[in-house]
Amino acid sequence: MSQDDAVVASGVVLEELSSWSEEMCRRELPSVLPRLLSMYQCSENWIEHIRILKIIVEMFLPHMNHLTLEETLFSQVLPKSIKLFDGMICELTSEARELSSQNLEIQVTIRNILQAMVQIIGGFTGCVHHVCATQKSVFLGSIQSLPSSILHIIKSTFVHCKNSESVYSGRLHLVSDLLQILFKEAYSLQKQLMELLDMVCLDPSVDENNALIMVEVIHSFLDICSVISGMDQAFHANTWKFIIKQSLKHHAVIKSQLRHKEIISSLCEDILFSFHSCLQLAEQITQPAAQDNADYRLFQKILKLCRFFANSLLHYTKEFLPFLSDSCCILHQLYLQIYSKFLSLYAAKTSKAQQEEIAGTFLVLLDPLISQLLKSQPFVQAVLASKLALPCELQLPQVLLLVVAMDKLPSQPEDVQTLWSTEDMTRMSILKAIFYNFGQCSGELSLPTHLQGVKGKGQAGVPVTLYQHVCVHLCAFVASFHPSLFPELDAALLNAVLSTNMSTSLLAMDVWCFLARYGTAKLGAHHVTLVAHLIKSCPGKCVQLTNLSILLKRLFFFMAPPHQVEFIQKFSPKEADNLHLWQYISLQAFAADLKKPVACELVRVCTAQCRKWLSSTRTLAELDSLNTALSVLLTVFSSAGEALDSRQLTAVTEVLGQLWTFINVEQIISQPYVQQAFSLLLQLLAFFIQTVDLQLISQVVNVLTLVIKLEPPDHVSLAVLDFISSLGKLYISQTIRDKVLPNLSYILTSLIVNKNWLLEQHTLEAFTQFAEGTKHEEIVPQCLGSEEIKNKVVSFLEKTESVDEAEVATVDNVKQEKGTCWEPVAKVTVEEVKRSAFQPHTKRARQTLPFEEEYRSIFKAAARALETTEFLLKHSLAPAWLLPELEALQERIEKLKCCVLTG
Repeated sequence: MSQDDAVVASGVVLEELSSWSEEMCRRELPSVLPRLLSMYQCSENWIEHIRILKIIVEMFLPHMNHLTLEETLFSQVLPKSIKLFDGMICELTSEARELSSQNLEIQVTIRNILQAMVQIIGGFTGCVHHVCATQKSVFLGSIQSLPSSILHIIKSTFVHCKNSESVYSGRLHLVSDLLQILFKEAYSLQKQLMELLDMVCLDPSVDENNALIMVEVIHSFLDICSVISGMDQAFHANTWKFIIKQSLKHHAVIKSQLRHKEIISSLCEDILFSFHSCLQLAEQITQPAAQDNADYRLFQKILKLCRFFANSLLHYTKEFLPFLSDSCCILHQLYLQIYSKFLSLYAAKTSKAQQEEIAGTFLVLLDPLISQLLKSQPFVQAVLASKLALPCELQLPQVLLLVVAMDKLPSQPEDVQTLWSTEDMTRMSILKAIFYNFGQCSGELSLPTHLQGVKGKGQAGVPVTLYQHVCVHLCAFVASFHPSLFPELDAALLNAVLSTNMSTSLLAMDVWCFLARYGTAKLGAHHVTLVAHLIKSCPGKCVQLTNLSILLKRLFFFMAPPHQVEFIQKFSPKEADNLHLWQYISLQAFAADLKKPVACELVRVCTAQCRKWLSSTRTLAELDSLNTALSVLLTVFSSAGEALDSRQLTAVTEVLGQLWTFINVEQIISQPYVQQAFSLLLQLLAFFIQTVDLQLISQVVNVLTLVIKLEPPDHVSLAVLDFISSLGKLYISQTIRDKVLPNLSYILTSLIVNKNWLLEQHTLEAFTQFAEGTKHEEIVPQCLGSEEIKNKVVSFLEKTESVDEAEVATVDNVKQEKGTCWEPVAKVTVEEVKRSAFQPHTKRARQTLPFEEEYRSIFKAAARALETTEFLLKHSLAPAWLLPELEALQERIEKLKCCVLTG
């Protein structure tokens, strides 16, 4: 029989079968079904395939034994059906290139294929419907190939529909009606399949193959989720709901076989995508939201979707936490990404109402998620990793995550607290991580970023800065810290105090001061002693020493009087070796009966040290001890000046006058240790300004003028300003007024126009203090010589901003500054500190520089010396030897010019 004859014959058979009654189908099933299956397998015609499938499903399937469906029907029919369906998809893709409104033949072909695909899906739907209608409980073994085949068909359909715009290009309208029908049929088939799978029962004691089938089904649904995520939100959510439901329902059987990382990753991606869409809508809602506002309704719909996804993640994580070790990094990143788009410099700009709605509906679910993950060591490792290099936009979210975790630790078992509070080679402790990451949030600290504060009883939380937020929570954590972990607390605080990041160091000091106040007096005294020893052991000047000195000064105020007595005995002010320590201690912290004797003893020892230096060779190397003594004197007079008698004040004033005679202008510019001595002398003279001899004041102002002309370092200029502001209290007699007032005008004018904004600010403050207190009002207009200076002073007095910068521009600038790599300037070794400890520059081998640079350096030095000489000539008589020296110098210059000309 030819192929055509066979087709005709099979057509006759199928026509005959179509007319059979239900009873006849049931009776003839054993003999007819094998023949139909043979015809189905041998047929190469799509139409015949579909016709046979329809007859089998509609007429004979209802009479089959449901326990043998897999062997008798599904395993024989479904593979061929899938092959047929895939072939149709391929042909559609190929034929679509030729589709046009003029090519009717291609139109008909494509539409016929789409209709055939709809019929195949209908055949699968009939199979699912029959299984659901005939069984209350389904065993996967009896329908093993049905779910996987249906899922393959559904996924292929959805992919084709999703890509239809590119497949059919500009001719989509010619087939869009059938594509919609195809999508709806596949949608309906998936819903019925999910209903069928809800009826499945898995018994751990039966064949493990059933568990593998369910795992394959869940993973196939996961693939479908990735396809439909942007097509239909409700359908997408229902698919996820099914995945989570089945995973939890059968967790005892399939927990070790699921691809947990893939599920967690996909769910997190969908959460972030939905959240991003939600924020985009929130940005568009500029007016107060109304219930009939379309954008607002859509915003609420997507926000609910975010909540659904978050709930799904919460349930899945709770059930499968032991299997999520390789997913913890994903969960960590999810938290950071969410908060980077909600809080931080990089967050979307949304109204307060929308922010509160997002926080109350969606973000609130992240808190129990973190609670679940606290006990997971892989999660701890992911969050506290020592080599965690986060981009700028994730640094604030990392701090917020660490604070949330820290708040939860006191209610956790000791082993969990220990896990988070200790460190090893690969991870930091939570305290160290908070301090480190807090220091990276320079932008959020400077603007500053505001967070919701802690709510008190009967009170609503108020917005607080990031600094306040972290500080309050850290202090609360310290108050409940487990005693066994106190060594980790001490180490973390000390490490943070020694940080070169100012914000980190200040935060650690605040927490340490809370600990001193919250803890026992004995603990506070121990900490003071510890810090004191650390200061004494510091080899030289560095940022760490400055931080320790500030901490010592603050902790001292929490010391009880008995412990202060012990401190005085341990670090006696009578011993010169202890002066280095006493310069950092405010005598205001001492009890009244201790303040005066300590102050008097310090003044006595420091005065003796100054006289010792005056009677020595007065080398630069010996200035270190002098600077220490001057620093202690400044501390004493600033914090306990009223405790000293006139005799001591006079003695100090005399010493200061003697020391001033050794000031060298050139050394002030070039030598750091001389700069320190000069600055301390100015600050002390400002304190004694009412009793200092006027001739000395005239000399000081002359020197200051020379120093400012030579552009000294900023810290020297600040000391100059302190002294200048104190002159406002002084009446300057006529004998020196003509010398002093013009110089004061020159100094203030020079510093006001300085390009350093900090120095400019201090200059304006000093000028204001001087102008308000001085009796010599004629100098004020002299300082306001230019319109620029007048405007600066007026703006300062009126407290108006000199630059009107928009908020958006400010945030952008801060982002740029934050993104710039900042290398700490104070990370130096002990050896480097020792070498730079305000000691004179040691002699070293002369470096071979390019000749041009040598000439330039020498010429600048010569020009500077001539400028200084010129200035001195304007303010004093020239010595007799100066003119001959200048003539000799002129001759040498002429000789040098000849050398230049002759080459």
